[in-house]
Amino acid sequence: MPESARLMDSYTEMTEMLLPNDTNNLGRALGGAVLHWMDICAAIASMRFSGRQCVTASMDHVDFIAPIEMGEVAVVEAYVFDVGSSSIDVKVDVHAEDPREGTERKTTTSFFTFVALDDDGKPTQVPRLDCDSDAEQQLRDSALEERQNQR
Repeated sequence: MPESARLMDSYTEMTEMLLPNDTNNLGRALGGAVLHWMDICAAIASMRFSGRQCVTASMDHVDFIAPIEMGEVAVVEAYVFDVGSSSIDVKVDVHAEDPREGTERKTTTSFFTFVALDDDGKPTQVPRLDCDSDAEQQLRDSALEERQNQR
């Protein structure tokens, strides 16, 4: 395991087109579908960062700020912003994009905590988080502040 890893090494972006199987009777994204996408994106970011299998330990409060409408694209972005000895904190943002109109809006944000596992399924040490650029440090500082304010 490397001693450190960069924030941008963890950056993950997923896209999903909202189709009928993931909508409610109003033609909007089911909250459970959005949470599922967020959890997967955060898990990938954690694994990219640590080079280990990672499992979800917790998810902070979630507000669904705006709906995602049928036919829109959900853009899910995640990155590691803090670590403990075996824990990895990930910020996840979701935006709705209408490719026909060229518009985008924020729909959901939350913070996840993952635990890295060794080959025996036990918690294991994770790399130190490095921010090699001002942009990375700004992302980290913003996430730390936003999470603190949310709590």
